[in-house]
Amino acid sequence: MTTDQILTLLLAFSCALNLGTYAGVLAMRSGVTLHRAILIGGSTVGATMTVFFTGLAAYHP
Repeated sequence: MTTDQILTLLLAFSCALNLGTYAGVLAMRSGVTLHRAILIGGSTVGATMTVFFTGLAAYHP
């Protein structure tokens, strides 16, 4: 992997973790239990990385 690819992957992972954290905090504030909030945050991270890798596979030469 080139340096640009590694940095892009790190940026995507950082964005995914931020989105997951925000989703978990928002879920906690809306009244769900901690276990469900963790599942919601983890699902958000997984979905974000899936979208990133799907886009990467679609535009890979």
